[in-house]
Amino acid sequence: MRHHFTRDPMTFDVPFARVSSAEAAELASLVSGPVLLPGDEGYDAECRIYNLNVPLEPALVVGAANAADVQAAICFAARQGRAVTVKTTGHQQVGPARGGVLISTRRMKGIAVDADRRYARVEAGVIWQEVIDQAAAVGLAPMSGSAPLVGVAGYTLGGGLSPVFGRSRGYAADHVRSLEVVTADGELRHVTADSDPELFWSLLGGKGNFGVVTALEFDLFPLTRFYGGGIYFPGERLADVLHTWRTWQSDMPEEMSSSVAVQRLPPLPELPEPLRGAFVVHVRIAYLGPVAEGERLIAPLRAAAPALIDAVGEMPFTAMGAIHMDPPTPMPYYDRTTMLRAFPAEAADKLIELLGPGSGSPLVSVEIRMLGGALDREPAVPNAVSSRGLPFVLFGFGVGAPDQAEFLSGKLDEVMNAMEPWSDRRRMVNFLSVEEATDTERLSEVYGAERYWRLTAAKKAYDPTNMFRVNHNISPG
Repeated sequence: MRHHFTRDPMTFDVPFARVSSAEAAELASLVSGPVLLPGDEGYDAECRIYNLNVPLEPALVVGAANAADVQAAICFAARQGRAVTVKTTGHQQVGPARGGVLISTRRMKGIAVDADRRYARVEAGVIWQEVIDQAAAVGLAPMSGSAPLVGVAGYTLGGGLSPVFGRSRGYAADHVRSLEVVTADGELRHVTADSDPELFWSLLGGKGNFGVVTALEFDLFPLTRFYGGGIYFPGERLADVLHTWRTWQSDMPEEMSSSVAVQRLPPLPELPEPLRGAFVVHVRIAYLGPVAEGERLIAPLRAAAPALIDAVGEMPFTAMGAIHMDPPTPMPYYDRTTMLRAFPAEAADKLIELLGPGSGSPLVSVEIRMLGGALDREPAVPNAVSSRGLPFVLFGFGVGAPDQAEFLSGKLDEVMNAMEPWSDRRRMVNFLSVEEATDTERLSEVYGAERYWRLTAAKKAYDPTNMFRVNHNISPG
């Protein structure tokens, strides 16, 4: 039962005295954005995150408006020996940050798109949809993920898996040109592969362990439209669809990306009638070749079963969020992930048994994404992304309040443990849940031993006191 998780006490919160109003006022005199204590107006809004089951309760919040604010917040935390947590949209917060300093970057909204050189410079509070819209105006597109409302910085630092560009271009981290980051010593550094190769390597894949990224520059690609979308099939036809998808994906060119999700959708009024409260199989498609060729390539999928909704066609890149239709609003949930070395018929049958008709599964979604192609290849400038060479990522979640934690976590573990014969111990960092990789042994497995120990050396150099520890923590040294 490898999916039993324990917390390493070093990586989570240590009791601290409250920040006094005088201390908060002194810090407020040094920064442009708000400085908030528990109970202050605006504190709860700054702390609100995507997973309502993981509330943030820091001793103090700094609503950073610029890099200087971030520096001031880090220097304050260092003087008091407090942990620092960073939040843009809050899609992957790992602990409550009690006693710590929360730096909210959502006010840092600078975006500059260079159409001639095909790159963008964005600040730490920017979300992907904002970049998508500005880049589209000059015929370009970024390597955004399945949810366009996610923050650019955290997504990219964790690797960044694009459902459109991934198999043809690799990870978003592979196309970063430079980063501006405030490290634990309060220094604002402009980091490139030439200026500081070890920190550059570690930041891209090491998530938030080495500092607060205040801006980053990355490549854009010439694309305004592509062939893609989703097909919803009745859940009762899961076996037909999943086995068809399993064999179909093995012959696809790198220009084709796809995933399939088994979903029990809530009865929400914003869902169209065939999907409202329905049990469905959602096949997602993104193809970068000609429309006619895309039609030909996905014909076997369309023939697998009668569709409830077929929304695959030519679409603007600005609407790429319609491929996955990720929920846009916060909710209470539990999740798990694993990587697969293979997805044979036996693995598909096990998923059908656990998730199919008659299973009574309470899970809202369990999806498998095809990887491969450029996602397997080392980029021109290497980085710490840990999942190359693994052909699939499996991710599941169940929606429920804390009183359902044991039940939903048990059902998620059941699925992940059933995939054990085909699983790898490495993981995709952006998909890790609150309860995964919370100690040194398991986080070492996520990265692989050689990569992990290189990261610990960088951690010792740039964050020797482990200030950035309210995360999937790489301990120094």
